[in-house]
Amino acid sequence: MDTLKDVPEFFETQLDESIIARTENLASFRELGPPDLCHITKSNAKPGVKEVGSYHYVSGVDASSSATLAAYLNSLTYALEETHAWFSKSSAWRIRSGVYCCFNAFSRVDVRVEVKIPGGVESYVVDARGEKHEATPEMWQETYISALLRAILYSDDANYRLAGFRKIDPIPNIEAEAHFLEAAEALFFKGWQLGSDPEIQVATVVSNHLTTGIMKYFSENFRYERACFLNINTLYLKDPEVASLLAQSYIGMDEEIKAVNILYEALKQNQMSYALLHVQTDFLLSKGKKTYALKLAKQAVNCAPSEFVTWAKLTEVYIELEDYESALLTLNSCPMFTYNDRDMHRMPTPAKTHLPIKQEIANVGLLDDDNGRDTEADVGLLRLPAPSLRGTFAKAYSLLTRLVAKIGWDELLKCRSSVFVMEEEYRMQKAAEEERRNQKFTNSKPHEKEDNKEPDVIKVKTNGVNDSSQPIPTITVSGDSDNNKEHNVSQENPTTLETVDENPEQNLEETNSHDDNEEQEQKKNINHNAPVDEHSVDSLEEVNLDDEKSGVDETSTPVIEFKGPELERPTQAANEDKNESQSPNNDEQSKDPTLRKDYAFSFNNKRLCERWLDNLFMVLYEDLRVYTVWRSEVAHYKAHQMSYRKTGTEWEILGDLAARLHHKVDGKEAYTRCLDHKFSAKAWLRLLEIYAEEGDVHHALTAVVKLSVYHERWYHEIIYPTAIAHNLNKLIRSEGLSKIHYNLISMNLSPPVAKLVTRYLIFAETFKIPGSDF
Repeated sequence: MDTLKDVPEFFETQLDESIIARTENLASFRELGPPDLCHITKSNAKPGVKEVGSYHYVSGVDASSSATLAAYLNSLTYALEETHAWFSKSSAWRIRSGVYCCFNAFSRVDVRVEVKIPGGVESYVVDARGEKHEATPEMWQETYISALLRAILYSDDANYRLAGFRKIDPIPNIEAEAHFLEAAEALFFKGWQLGSDPEIQVATVVSNHLTTGIMKYFSENFRYERACFLNINTLYLKDPEVASLLAQSYIGMDEEIKAVNILYEALKQNQMSYALLHVQTDFLLSKGKKTYALKLAKQAVNCAPSEFVTWAKLTEVYIELEDYESALLTLNSCPMFTYNDRDMHRMPTPAKTHLPIKQEIANVGLLDDDNGRDTEADVGLLRLPAPSLRGTFAKAYSLLTRLVAKIGWDELLKCRSSVFVMEEEYRMQKAAEEERRNQKFTNSKPHEKEDNKEPDVIKVKTNGVNDSSQPIPTITVSGDSDNNKEHNVSQENPTTLETVDENPEQNLEETNSHDDNEEQEQKKNINHNAPVDEHSVDSLEEVNLDDEKSGVDETSTPVIEFKGPELERPTQAANEDKNESQSPNNDEQSKDPTLRKDYAFSFNNKRLCERWLDNLFMVLYEDLRVYTVWRSEVAHYKAHQMSYRKTGTEWEILGDLAARLHHKVDGKEAYTRCLDHKFSAKAWLRLLEIYAEEGDVHHALTAVVKLSVYHERWYHEIIYPTAIAHNLNKLIRSEGLSKIHYNLISMNLSPPVAKLVTRYLIFAETFKIPGSDF
């Protein structure tokens, strides 16, 4: 047979088309690059049979030299499936040649090793123009670190997943770890060339992918002493800012006095390092010294005002201080950056795909629980906009959810209206401007013409009040703003979120000129649920929990009706790019001089709300509305002793929703109900995190078993760093390795499955994870 055993493959339509496609895409890779590409060419012993080209993606292979990559290609020759014939086993196919491609993220080139069987090994470098160059020892060292960082940082990244992606353990033993530390130390001050996390605008010596990978590797197995050994040798002596990493390691080792001393010495040499100030801020927050932490967080903002992380840290400190208005104002000041997707391949459509399942995994039968019905979900749940947030917008939304978890939705709206200019306040200010302009026009001479230039005020577009009996609205957010905002900000009308139940005719009328609006609004009679009060809060909206049955005849099957909870819809905040249309009710308010005076006073003491933050309030409103409906339905059905049914996918979405809103108990319940309907790797992983925090060894090991089998099915042979290993290390640290091992034995697992789980315990014992000695 022409396929590999237990190795994924994509067969090419034309020979070497995957290599050509990768060469063409080299110029588009921005950061760490795509997964490694392994391409092999197979030939048949029979005459007249064409050669076949296939490829697969892989990470974790030792890329320190051409010999190690050639060894991986050679190992595939033993993976060809054999054809069973009478009295013998043979295969007419053999691997004639292979090419291994590994991206060097430092030099932005592709290092390739070509093996010919029989024949020799050739290694070369391909640049963005497709030209070949000789591979130098420095390039091999850079390629080795680049491959390791991709394996470490993207081991569980949902944005870095591909079908047929084989993941191998990048650092299998102590010797490999020592090699990694040596190479990382040599390239430490080149780390800024790799880029950084999406929340960091400018990569620095201590804020880049290399330092993030080092800290992730040693922090998730609680072996901070190895990170200290890396930094303390020479790196700290060359750059005092490295003390931020060293101090984090000391704090992780419970050596807090050493951490404080080294931070003190480093800040004397470099007072403008926000990384050093942030480590001190986190340390003070952990000790309850919030006032001191606030001073340091403000100093960090002064040191790096263009960085998102400094403003986000200051927002966190204000939340801890319960100064929620200042937290909102600080969050509104955060600079937002465009999110760049992970570097991935753009390959031609393969002629055939081969995704084999290992026989021992197929015999376990743990993954055959899927049901077609359980993959369906309500459209309103599928279209929730929050899961699509990325980068700085996702971080800002998490801060907003922390605020609402602290003080509640109603109080958050009050804080919002007290610090930001709202629609009604703007209209009062605008009415006063128009009145003064009209008086000026009346008192002017006949030959003088009125200046048609609009005053320098804010333009606002309002949405009509939605029908409370409509189903949950769907927010559609698209386009990039002019200030490097993400895709969730609309260009045409960035502050108006389009919903399903929006009235298109009203929106069309609102786009007319301001003078036409004033004439038409006197003739129109628009019914609103309630007038907008002076605190710029919309009327409470009634949530209908029986949307699907709203049109059913009462004589049919009896349905228990109840009134759902009311959730206040946030009003639009004023900003610079809103259109100047207003509703009749607001016109009546704007004619009241008393209200106009009050609003003019408050208008001068408030700030404009950024468009992206205004959108995030609407995203939060959708999450809270769906969550409120869900919990009310659950309580309603329990009160009437009825079973509450959802599909597996719906339970998974509700679990994610509860987790976003910091409702751990409800999230745990939803994930558990999801697993009653179908297998879900996401649900098992979230439950594993919850069980590890609770110290529930038995249920945590059950989740580890399920996830280990799932990962082995999809060629994830990596042990560490993974989310499974991190949570198991938590349990080993608190409960001890012996207790984990005895609990695993008591589960009476089949030998193949027990072998998969035991690998994690062997890793903990080999690398001496805290808790492995008892």
